[in-house]
Amino acid sequence: MGEILALVEARLLTALGEPDARAAVTFLGTDRIEVLRFVDGDVVRYATLGMSAQPMADPTAVLADPVKGPRAELVVSVRAGLADTDKVLRPLAVLAASPQVEGVVVAPGASLEVGEPLWPGAPFSSVLVAEPGGLVEDLELDAPMEPVRFLPLLPMTNNEAAWKRVRGAQELQERWLSHGTDLRDPLRGSVALD
Repeated sequence: MGEILALVEARLLTALGEPDARAAVTFLGTDRIEVLRFVDGDVVRYATLGMSAQPMADPTAVLADPVKGPRAELVVSVRAGLADTDKVLRPLAVLAASPQVEGVVVAPGASLEVGEPLWPGAPFSSVLVAEPGGLVEDLELDAPMEPVRFLPLLPMTNNEAAWKRVRGAQELQERWLSHGTDLRDPLRGSVALD
């Protein structure tokens, strides 16, 4: 487990540079989850470290396979200085612990709900899990382990989350794109939904 996390941290540092801060959260019955903060000009990125220590297991499986199964870490990118986004650390750690706590397999296209604003004043309490590979490349591990995927999280307003449940992730992402939505704006309003 420690060896995998060392490789994951090295991949994050290669892709994002040195973190300027890190915090750790431990929930009862789970492994420790760290959240690293990276500043890149006017963008702040928060990345989890610890979610990939164990593979995510199918919640219907009788026994969780300790080796096989998808592995992931989560990344959120926001514009700096517009909101107190450092408060996203705990909600992000909660989402990263959800595979261990709730038996959830986090995959692209999924919605994750935290039940409270991601940071003070945020119009978002849920996120859309986007496709990996853009910001941080997948980390290949020795077979039979699956690669660690670095999944971007896109904050969604309540209206967007409801629309996504009806229309799907692809249509929501196309709506954002066609309206030029700045998904890094920590205070943005909901995209026009009709």
